[in-house]
Amino acid sequence: MRALVTGGAGFVGRELVRRLCDEGHEVVVLDRAAERVDPRAELVHGDLADPAVCAAAVRGVDVVSHQAARVGLGKDPGDLPLYAADNDLGTARLLAALWGAGFAGRLVLASSMVVYGEGRYRCPAHGEVRPAARRREDLDAGRFEAPCPECGGPLSWALVPESAPFDPRSGYAATKAAQEHLVSAWARESSASVVGLRYHNVYGPGLPRDTPYAGVAAIFLSSLLRGEAPAVFEDGGQARDFVHVGDVARANLLALADPLAAMPGELVPLNVCSGRPVTILEVADSLRRAVGGPAPVVTGRWRPGDVRHVVADPAQAGKVLGFSAEIALDEGLAQLAAEPAGDPPASTR
Repeated sequence: MRALVTGGAGFVGRELVRRLCDEGHEVVVLDRAAERVDPRAELVHGDLADPAVCAAAVRGVDVVSHQAARVGLGKDPGDLPLYAADNDLGTARLLAALWGAGFAGRLVLASSMVVYGEGRYRCPAHGEVRPAARRREDLDAGRFEAPCPECGGPLSWALVPESAPFDPRSGYAATKAAQEHLVSAWARESSASVVGLRYHNVYGPGLPRDTPYAGVAAIFLSSLLRGEAPAVFEDGGQARDFVHVGDVARANLLALADPLAAMPGELVPLNVCSGRPVTILEVADSLRRAVGGPAPVVTGRWRPGDVRHVVADPAQAGKVLGFSAEIALDEGLAQLAAEPAGDPPASTR
C-alpha cells in the first residue's frame, strides 16, 4: 500500500508514519518541515497551499491520512488567517489534487472534538439542552458552569456522540468544522470514502512544547520543568478526555485499512478518545507526581473560546473499527514526563 501522510513531520503524523513503515508500507510524507521525518519515507517538502506540491504528493497513492493542521486556540483573532490558510485552504488544495489524480480510495481526516463546542448537557427539568456561550461577567465572577438556557439551573454533562450538532466556539474549531464539510462535499463528488477521526486531547512523547499553540499537558509540563507550579485556569474542574498519541496512530491505521469503515461517497465521523474523563486539575496533578515540583495553582483565569466540559462517547469507534484506547493516562503522562527536554516542531499536527 502506498500511503500519503500530510503533516508527517508533526506530532501524530510522525508516529503514524513510523508504524506504517514498520508494517512495510510505502509512505509519502508531505510537510513543510523536513526535519524529524522518518528516513524510510519519501518526503515531498513543501506547503499544502502549493498546488504543484500537492500534485506531486498524491501521485500514485492508494490511501491518504490528512494530519497537517495548525492546532490550538491560538493567541488572538489575529491568527484567524493562519488557521484558515493552513487548515481550510490547505485541505481544499489537497482535495483538488486528489480530484485531478482521479483518486477514489480511502481518505482519513484528522478532525477534532472542538467541532462540538460545549459538550452534551442535561437539565433535571428540561432534559437534554445546549447551553449558550458562557458570559464574560459570569466567568469574571468565577461562575464557570454553563447554566440551563431554559431555567438557569445547574446542568450535568454526558458523553457526546458523533451525531451531536456542530457548534464551534473558536476560530480553530470553525476551521476544523469547515474541513469536515469540504471533505464531505469532495467525497460525494469523487466517490471516495472518508473516515473523520475526531481526536480528543492528544498527548504523549513528542508533544510540542513552549509555543502559543501547545496543549494544556505540554504547558503544565513546561512549567514543572522550569520549577514552576502549573497554572490551572478556571477552577480546574473542566472535564476532558485525554488519548495517547500511540492510540491515535493505531486508530488511523485501522481507519486506513478497514474497507468497511466507510462506503464510497460518504464521511463517517468517529470519536477517538479514551472514554475515561478527567479534570484539568487532575491532569496537572498527575504530571506533578510524575515530574516532581510544586503543586498546581488554580488561578481562576479563563480564556475566550474555551468550553467547560466535552467528553466523547467511544462506542462508535469500537463498533466500526474495533478501536479502544489502551494506554492509561498516568502511564502516558509518565512517558511524556520522562522524555528529554526539547521543543518538537509545532507547525503541524
